[in-house]
Amino acid sequence: MATCYRHPDRETGVSCSNCGRPICPDCMTPTPVGMRCPECARDRTRVTRGAVAPTHYDAPATYVLIALNVAAYLVEIAGGSGGLSPSNGSVVFDFGLFGPFVAEGDWYRLLTAGFLHASLLHIGFNMFALYFLGRILEPGIGTARFVALYFASLFAGSLGALLLDPNNLTIGASGAVFGIFGATFVIARHRRVDNLAASIGVILLLNLAITFTYREISVGGHMGGLAAGVLCALVIVAGERGMLGPRRLPLELAAMVAIAVVSIAAAIAVA
Repeated sequence: MATCYRHPDRETGVSCSNCGRPICPDCMTPTPVGMRCPECARDRTRVTRGAVAPTHYDAPATYVLIALNVAAYLVEIAGGSGGLSPSNGSVVFDFGLFGPFVAEGDWYRLLTAGFLHASLLHIGFNMFALYFLGRILEPGIGTARFVALYFASLFAGSLGALLLDPNNLTIGASGAVFGIFGATFVIARHRRVDNLAASIGVILLLNLAITFTYREISVGGHMGGLAAGVLCALVIVAGERGMLGPRRLPLELAAMVAIAVVSIAAAIAVA
């Protein structure tokens, strides 16, 4: 484990995406090309070879998740009745979130519903948000934490949807995306990246306004995912503050897995 170049008493596994120097959480500055040290973040003209533009190596899980969602949407279209809005197709019926079916043992729906979408606009918005947020958050917290946070938010979104709308068929990655929104805001605030936190906060408030405006949107799914994302972020913040000890990653992942497991168990219980 390397030590921060500015704070030798702090261990870290994150390096500046431009100069490669190890940086601790207090020195991390999110940029479109990954986390940077304060000097490289200020010097926008100093870019080393290979760091000119983001690649899939910066946020591998983000790109894989987008690919899985797109692949699932193509399967929906293939199993639908024609067109690019397969909300009434067999795939949605067989794998979407529906309380009575979950109660009968279709527990897999808690997961599969988070990869299905009702229309091209639906998946387009969610995947754009995932692409935008994932390239900021994943390099900043690491792929393992990002994946655990994503799925904890997804399952919590399923729980929220079943709590408020158990008899409505619910699909979409919005619960997971809202979790990433909440986590990005909390972590940006903690690391004092105020401009990023302000921008994410405004976008999040706008999306919450939309959530409570349109009847077709699952309020429970969005709020459940958001709550889980914030909880996961608080766990990460606790680790960065030294509250979980030097080997904090396993404890952080365990806490996020626990959030997912509790969400699954609660969703099955309320279905």
